[in-house]
Amino acid sequence: MSEPPLAIRTEELGKRYGKITALAGLTMSIPTGAVFGFLGPNGAGKTTAVKLLLGLARPTSGEAWVLDAPLSDRNAHRRARRRIGYLPELFRYQHWLSAREVLRVHCDLIGLDRASWDADVKDALEVVGLRERADDRVGGYSKGMQQRLGLGVALLGRPALVLLDEPTSALDPVGRHDVREVIRALAGRGTTVFLNSHLLTEVEQVCERVAIVDHGRVIQVGPLTELLRADAVRIRVTGLENGGQDLLRSYGELQNEGEWIVVRGISMDRVPDLVRAIVERGGRVYAVEPRHETLEDRFLSLLDKGHP
Repeated sequence: MSEPPLAIRTEELGKRYGKITALAGLTMSIPTGAVFGFLGPNGAGKTTAVKLLLGLARPTSGEAWVLDAPLSDRNAHRRARRRIGYLPELFRYQHWLSAREVLRVHCDLIGLDRASWDADVKDALEVVGLRERADDRVGGYSKGMQQRLGLGVALLGRPALVLLDEPTSALDPVGRHDVREVIRALAGRGTTVFLNSHLLTEVEQVCERVAIVDHGRVIQVGPLTELLRADAVRIRVTGLENGGQDLLRSYGELQNEGEWIVVRGISMDRVPDLVRAIVERGGRVYAVEPRHETLEDRFLSLLDKGHP
C-alpha cells in the first residue's frame, strides 16, 4: 500500500539567531488531509518553525517541503503560499468594518480573482458559522466570534493547508468549542490543518497526529493513538517496603503522586496479579483506578525524563 502524499516534510530544519538556537534539527512528515498538533512549552521553537514553513524567516540549516515546494526554491515556495491559509496568534481587524467587508479586503490582499470574491466570502462565512452575522460590525463581536473571523480569513480561496498559531489560547470554553468545530469542518473537506498549541486537551480532541518539541527539537512524533500508552493503573497503597518499589517496576513504569502510585504500561488483565503481589509484600491497598494516559500525561512524562 502506497504512502499518502505529504503536505509538509522537514529534514533537519534549523534556525539560529546569532548564538541562540531557536530550532535545531526539525524532522517530521505531515500527510495531506491530516489534523496535526505541534506541541511544546513556551520557547520550544514552535513559532519559529511556523515562520520558516511560511517563508517569513529563512532557515540556517536543513530543508523543508511545503505542498511539494522546497523552501530553498523561493519562486516555487511563493507559488505554494497561495494555497496556504494562516491564522497568527495575535491579530486585529478594523472594528468599524463588517465581517463581510474584512473578508473582501483580504480577498484583495491575497490576490483572489475579483469575480470569485462573493463565492469565496460566502464559503468562508459558512465554514466558520458567521453567515447570520456577516454584516455586523467586528467591534461588536465576542472573542470567539473574532477568532472565527480570523479563521475565515485564513480559509479564503479554499487553501490546501491551514496553519493555526495558538488559535484557542485566549478563548473561554465556548470559544474553544467553536474553533474545534471549525477545525473538524476543515478536516471533513480534506484540508490539512497544522495546529501550533500548548493547550494539550484541545489538541487531544481534534488531532490525529502530533509532534512534541522541546528546546528546538522534536522529541516524539506520530499518530496520537500510538503516542499514548493505552493502559495504566493508579493505586493508593501504604506499608509497601522491603523492595516494594522494585516489585511495582516489574509491572510497568512508575510515577508517584503523593499517596498514589501510577503504574504505566500495564495491561488490565495483570492488575489483579499486581494487587495480590502488593498484599503479599505487606502492603495495604485502599483504591485501584484504571486510567487511560492523556496527552498531558505523556507530554509531562517526556519533559520530566528529558526525552525517551
